[in-house]
Amino acid sequence: MQNPAVPQPERKTLDDRERMSELERLRHSCAHVLATAILRIWPDAQFAYGPAVENGFYYDLELSHRISQEDFPRIEEEMKKEIKANHVFEKRTMTREQAILDAQSGRLGGLAERPGNASKFKLDLLNQIPEGEAISYFQNGDFIDLCAGPHVMRTGNIGAFKLTTVASAYYKGDEKNPQLQRIYGTAFKNKTQLEEWVKMQEEAKRRDHRKIGAEMGLYAIDTEFVGPGMPLWLPKGTVLVEELERLAKETEFQAGYVRVRTPHLAKEKMYRTSGHLPYYAESMFPPMEMLEEDERKRRTQLTEKRADLIQLAESIERAVSPNPNGMTGEQVRHDIAKLEAEISLMGGRYYLKAMNCPHHHRIFAAEPRSYRDLPLRLAEYGCCYRYEQSGELFGLMRVRSLNMNDAHIYCTPEQFASEFRAVNEMYLKYFKVFGLEKYQMRFSTHDPLKLGLKFVDEPELWKQTEDMVRQVLVDSGIDFVEVANEAAFYGPKIDVQVWSIIGREFTIATNQVDFAVPKRFGLLYRDRDNLGKTPLCIHRAPLGTHERFIGFLIEHYAGNFPLWLAPEQVRVLTVGDDEPLATYARGIVDELHANFVRVEGDYSANKINGKVQDAETAKVHTMLVVGGRDREAGHISVRLHGKGNVGAKPRPEVIADILASIRERRA
Repeated sequence: MQNPAVPQPERKTLDDRERMSELERLRHSCAHVLATAILRIWPDAQFAYGPAVENGFYYDLELSHRISQEDFPRIEEEMKKEIKANHVFEKRTMTREQAILDAQSGRLGGLAERPGNASKFKLDLLNQIPEGEAISYFQNGDFIDLCAGPHVMRTGNIGAFKLTTVASAYYKGDEKNPQLQRIYGTAFKNKTQLEEWVKMQEEAKRRDHRKIGAEMGLYAIDTEFVGPGMPLWLPKGTVLVEELERLAKETEFQAGYVRVRTPHLAKEKMYRTSGHLPYYAESMFPPMEMLEEDERKRRTQLTEKRADLIQLAESIERAVSPNPNGMTGEQVRHDIAKLEAEISLMGGRYYLKAMNCPHHHRIFAAEPRSYRDLPLRLAEYGCCYRYEQSGELFGLMRVRSLNMNDAHIYCTPEQFASEFRAVNEMYLKYFKVFGLEKYQMRFSTHDPLKLGLKFVDEPELWKQTEDMVRQVLVDSGIDFVEVANEAAFYGPKIDVQVWSIIGREFTIATNQVDFAVPKRFGLLYRDRDNLGKTPLCIHRAPLGTHERFIGFLIEHYAGNFPLWLAPEQVRVLTVGDDEPLATYARGIVDELHANFVRVEGDYSANKINGKVQDAETAKVHTMLVVGGRDREAGHISVRLHGKGNVGAKPRPEVIADILASIRERRA
C-alpha cells in the first residue's frame, strides 16, 4: 500500500472533457467497468473519483475489505464479463433534486438501490457542481455513475486492460478526509499495445534510477539525519553533477551569459513583492524569525497596538463602547490592515528560497541599466528548497532540495523573439548531446476568464507575449502543442517533454515569459529617449534541476553513461601481476590522470575474466587490457562496456581517442 498523500487532480472543465483523446475516453470508460466489477463482488463499495490519468486510470473507493493484488484476477474476470456484455454507455441529464435522491438511496454509484447505504461521496461531489451546470449520469448495464463523460460507445470498445497497483489516497487529497483505496489500471485499444506497455514497464523497473543509483553509489537520501527529499551526492554522483555544470557553463558562456551567485534565503518582503507569497506558501519551507533587538521591540509595540485596535473594532460593532476618537469601524479596520502590512514587511522573517528569479531581479536592480546593457543574461546553478508533500517525494524526481540550471534574460520587446529563439536552439543542442531524438514543446497559455484570479490581470500583455512565443515556435519549426489554462501566473511558458530511449515521457525543463514580476520590483532601463522602461524577462532552465535531469539520464542510459559523463571513465586491467606489466599499466593510468581522465587500475593477480566482470558490473565505460605482448608492442587492447573487445591499437592512438571522445562529448 503506497503513501496516502497522493495529489488529487483538479476537476476537469467541460472544455477539458471535450478535448479528451480517444485513448483517454477509453480509459475513463474502463474506470466505470472497474467500478461495475467491484460492485458485483462487494455491493456495499462506496465510490468517489474515477478519472483517466497519464498511462491509465484509477478509481477511489471506500470498502471494509482491503483490496490487494491477490484480488486482481477476480476483479479482472468480472471486468471481462462487463466488456463482453457490450453494454452501451448511456448519458442522461438529471435535475439536481433527482440526483440527490438517487445518491441518498445508494442507486447513484451502485448497481441498484442500497437502503441504508447512501452514496456519501457522490452527494458531496454533487455539491461541487456549480449551479446552472448540467448534472449528468452515465450508465453501463446496471451501474449508474455521476459523470460528465465523455466515454466510448460501448463497454465492448475497450480492447485490452490490466489492473496494476493499489494505493491509499485521502478523499480530495486532504488528510483531514477519509482515507480511501485507490485501484490503478491501464487500458489500450488492443492486446498488442498492452503487451508493449507491459514490456516497457518491466524495462522501466530495470532502469529505475533509485535502483541503479544505489547500485552505482551515486546518491543517498538520509531521512533520519538530513531529511526526506534532500539527496546527498556521493563522489560518483557528484561527477555527474559537475559534468553537467561544466556543460552548461561552457554553453552559456558561448551564448553571452554572465554568471551570478545568490544566497539560499531572503526576507519575506522579497517573496511578497514577487507575488510568490501568499500564493506559493504551501510549497515553501516555513519562515525563520530573525529579528534584531530594536526590531523585536518595534514588532511587539505594533502587535500590542493591533490587539487594541481589534478590541476597539469589536466594541464599535457591538455598539457597547463609544469611540473617543470618533472613528468608524471601517476606519479602524483600515488601520489594522496597515499595521498588519507593516508587521509582515519587517525584516525578521526569512524564507529558504524556492526559486532564483527574485534574487536575480534584485541583481538587475543593483545597478543603473541602459538599453545598451540589454539583453542581460544572468545565469546561476542555484540551490532552491521546496516543501513537497511527503507522498509526492520520489527518488531524485521529486525532492525538497534542488539545484537548478537557471537563468533570467532581461530584454526589450524588440529583442524578445531572437532571445527566445536562442533559448530554444540551446535546448536542441542539449538534445543532440544526450541523444534525445523524440521531444515536444508544451506551450501553456492563460485563460481569459481567470485573469486576476489565477493569472496576472494584464490582458494586452498576455496576448502580446503569447503571440510572440507562438510565432517563434512556428518560425523555428519546433514540434509543439498548445494548452490553455496552464501558464505561470506571470506569463506564458513552455514545458519541455522528452522521451527516454525506451519511450518513457519526462518533463525536464521549462522556458517562461514574465511581463509582470519585473514591474512589481520596479525594474527599469533607460531607452534611447532616456525614458524608464520595464524589461521583459525570460526564465529558462534547459537542463532543469540536477536531481530530476540526472534521474532521467540514469534511466535513459540505464547507468551506462557515455564516456564524457561516466563516473569511472577508464579502468586499466593487467593480464597477470608481474612488475614490468604493472609498471606499464601504471604509466597508462598516470598519463590519463594527468589529462584529467577519471581512471583506475587493477594490477592484482586475479584472473582477467574476473577483472573484466568487476568492471562491467561497475559500469566502467572503457576497459584497457594489457598483457605481456601489449607491453612489448606498446599497444593497448580496448574493451567497451556492454560491447566487448574492439581490438588492440598503439598506446598513443588509444589515449588520443579517449581524450577526443571526452572533449567532444561523444554520445
